[in-house]
Amino acid sequence: MVIERTSVSVGEATPAPEIVTLDSGLRIVACPMPHARSVAISIYFNAGARYEATDADAGLSHFLEHLCFKGTPKRPTPRDVAIEIDALGGLFNAATDRELTVYYGKVAAEHSGQAFDLLADAVQHSLLRDEEIERERRVVLEELASVEDAPDEQASLALDGLLWPDQPIGRDVAGTPASVNGIDADRIRDYYREQYVPNAAVVAVAGAVDPSALRSLVESSAADWAPGTPAPWLRARHEPRGGRVRLVTKETEQAYVSLGVRGLDARDDDRYALGLLSVVLGEGMSSRLFLRLREELGLCYDVHTSSSFLQDAGSFAVHAGVDPGNAVATVEEVTRELARIRSSVDAEELERAKQQVRSRIQIQLEESRAVSAWYGTRAALDMPLLSPEDAIDAFDAVTLEDIERVARRLIVEDELHLAVVGPITDARPLEAQLRLRE
Repeated sequence: MVIERTSVSVGEATPAPEIVTLDSGLRIVACPMPHARSVAISIYFNAGARYEATDADAGLSHFLEHLCFKGTPKRPTPRDVAIEIDALGGLFNAATDRELTVYYGKVAAEHSGQAFDLLADAVQHSLLRDEEIERERRVVLEELASVEDAPDEQASLALDGLLWPDQPIGRDVAGTPASVNGIDADRIRDYYREQYVPNAAVVAVAGAVDPSALRSLVESSAADWAPGTPAPWLRARHEPRGGRVRLVTKETEQAYVSLGVRGLDARDDDRYALGLLSVVLGEGMSSRLFLRLREELGLCYDVHTSSSFLQDAGSFAVHAGVDPGNAVATVEEVTRELARIRSSVDAEELERAKQQVRSRIQIQLEESRAVSAWYGTRAALDMPLLSPEDAIDAFDAVTLEDIERVARRLIVEDELHLAVVGPITDARPLEAQLRLRE
């Protein structure tokens, strides 16, 4: 066993997280939080869309995540699991994204041992019965169908497909109806045995936790958990790209617009500047896009920016829901604001963005689940365990010149891609607005 104590802290009175690596490769991150009454437990796996090498496997990680609360030898049925979860009075769930799958629970401190036992049992000993797989297959298909009723999600997914065509990061994490129908039970069980191994896992616990007691608990629970040879993640292919515009004609009340570019990876030094650029442009009621498109022009109710930071890739996008008759004007105004921000951020805007980010981080990390996620995701992705204070310092160090540099680096006319979902049949007027002019 290797024990490493980091030099970071979650607050002035909070001990630094303690990181333990067991002989099996399982990593434990303990984050004590003084005065906390709850404990948040997160178990992360290197499993997600980026581990699915073929289109036939698309959605495999997400499908498996659905199945791990469906019974173990100790808790044989989904009902047994559900009754115990409700009796603990806490919050339990799971999620899959491109790079990680997480199982998490948050309970009162006195129930932490039982909560960890339940989660550890689910990820190590799931039965994955044929009948449960077939039942849950229908549930996953219904989840995919729900996206058809969420055109904003469709637009965002369509943009991903334009930026990253024919590869895992450009498709829906949940797969397609064809891939979900085609994944058989044996493939799910093989993937479970391959990826759900201790050397591809991180246990992150925050709140009213004693690191020594946690270590003993995890060691006992994982004593027979054998390491394996998990599949590696698939690197992004930066070429070719998809077409510049994808129009999904659909009878909706609004047209949903997602306009974006490829962005930065999670280790890029410019990610802090991009984060602040995003705030200035489209996060909050004082952002440029909100003030211009909603308050001045009345083109939309909601307009906002988003950024994704993956291990070797990323994206930056603007999203809006508008009257179909205003779609062309909206794209025109968005591209105008994108052009303008490449050279016109002022000191007051930058300081306001820094204060917004500073407050957001501090408020978020009062909650134990957020702390376990903050450190757990970084550990699972083998990234430096920066403290919240480290991140705030990095944002505070961003200059106006940094904002201009990252804007000019990413916001390039030929790199603009646009996805629109709505009752529109002609993409040509939309594509004509994909140019930068101030």
